[in-house]
Amino acid sequence: MVDEHLSVGPAGPTFHGQTLEQHLLAMQRKASGATGDFTGLFQQLSLAAKIIASQVSKAGLANILGLTGQVNVQGEEVQKLDIFANNTIVRCVQQGGHVCVMGSEEIAEPIPVPPQYPKGKYVLQFDPLDGSGNIDINASIGTIFSIHRRKTAGNGPGTLEDCLQPGDDIVAAGYVIYGSSNMFVYSAGEGVHGFTFDPAIGEFFLSHENLRIPKRGDCYSVNEGNRHKWEDGVQRWADWIKKPDGERKAYKLRYIGAMVADFHRTLLRGGIFAYPADRKNTSGKLRLLYEASPLAFVCEQAGGAASDGARRIMEIQPTELHQRTPLYIGSPEDVADAVRFVGG
Repeated sequence: MVDEHLSVGPAGPTFHGQTLEQHLLAMQRKASGATGDFTGLFQQLSLAAKIIASQVSKAGLANILGLTGQVNVQGEEVQKLDIFANNTIVRCVQQGGHVCVMGSEEIAEPIPVPPQYPKGKYVLQFDPLDGSGNIDINASIGTIFSIHRRKTAGNGPGTLEDCLQPGDDIVAAGYVIYGSSNMFVYSAGEGVHGFTFDPAIGEFFLSHENLRIPKRGDCYSVNEGNRHKWEDGVQRWADWIKKPDGERKAYKLRYIGAMVADFHRTLLRGGIFAYPADRKNTSGKLRLLYEASPLAFVCEQAGGAASDGARRIMEIQPTELHQRTPLYIGSPEDVADAVRFVGG
């Protein structure tokens, strides 16, 4: 029996199976009262991902590497590809009539839908290019996104109130990873599904159906270079996890330096990704709305867990558009171990 996702030879075109669009349409048919807005928004996100992937793959040839000379709202130097990715997502989505407002890690204020375009019932928030510090060394980077329903009444422009929603109110979230192959991974509350891009055909095809994270892994992912700034509980956890303990073997350190890439490995193989608070960044470093909440939604849908060390990430009510948080995310037993140390 031939796997429908595999090539069968040079004699003819390869049949890969279900595309991302077909998968979304199948979900739409099962949902009562579906209007097609959700599917339409995902089609626009898929288009944006393809455009970004195309530029990432030829960044060294397209005069799009390097810094712009600007600093974003996070105080970080802006890469040219950061701006390209941000503008690509905004332009692909704003005309569709599916969103009322957007939020981006790169932009200080909520992004309005221009007056000439209709306003929809969804709110899109995104990190356009996570791990952009890895661009110049050709390491994996990615796009992270989440979708909420608007809170404000009517069909007018969205507001900051629409953006400041907890992870528990997310209706869909996911990420695109640009690496040795490009993958679109998402959940709409019914499992986590991964789609691999075939550049010859120009489509994302279902390659990882109903992903489940192992209850425990054997790798941890954290920037040990920040150890001198960590609180005592975090240091004790980092010491404990790298040493054998009874039947538990010592964990291996795996750290790429782009959250979306480290999380993708953790999702597939188990373990834990951590970005703790420290004595300099007492509220943590990662953005709640653009990084922590979307990936926490995906992780929980795959059977995993995500915590700030005291609370589920999904329960945190944001009060600021660019609010930061500590994060421990991955296999549920590994996250529980970390919280036990961090919580004292």
